[in-house]
Amino acid sequence: MFNKFIHRPVLSIVISLIITLLGVIALVKLPVTQFPSISPPKVNIVAEYPGANGELMIKAVVIPIERAINGVPGIKYIASDAGNDGEASIQVVFKSGMDPNIASLNIQNRVASVINKLPPIVVREGVKISRE
Repeated sequence: MFNKFIHRPVLSIVISLIITLLGVIALVKLPVTQFPSISPPKVNIVAEYPGANGELMIKAVVIPIERAINGVPGIKYIASDAGNDGEASIQVVFKSGMDPNIASLNIQNRVASVINKLPPIVVREGVKISRE
C-alpha cells in the first residue's frame, strides 16, 4: 500500500493538500467567541391565588416567600411580579458556578418552611417551583 505513495509522489501531495484544505475550511467555520454566553442558574416560583388582586398577592404571598428565600446562599438577585389575575411569579437568579440542583433544593426547602403562613387557597392551588 505504501508503495503507491512512493511510486506516485503527486498522489501523496494531492491527498496532503486536500486534507490541509479541509482543515483550513473547518478552522474558518469553527464558531469561536471570546466571552461565551453562560447563563446563571435560575429558579422560578409561581403561586396562584384565584380572585386576588396584585396588592393582595404581594402582601399575602410574595413578601412571605421572598423573606423565606432571602437567606439562601449564592443568590445574585430576586425579581418578583404579581398581577391582578391572581398569579405571582418570583424569579431567583443565582451566581454563576452555583449548582442548579442544589439551588433549586434550597429554594424548595425555604418555600416549604413558609407554606403554612400562606393563605389556604394558595396552598390548595399549589406553589410551583421550576428551574431554568
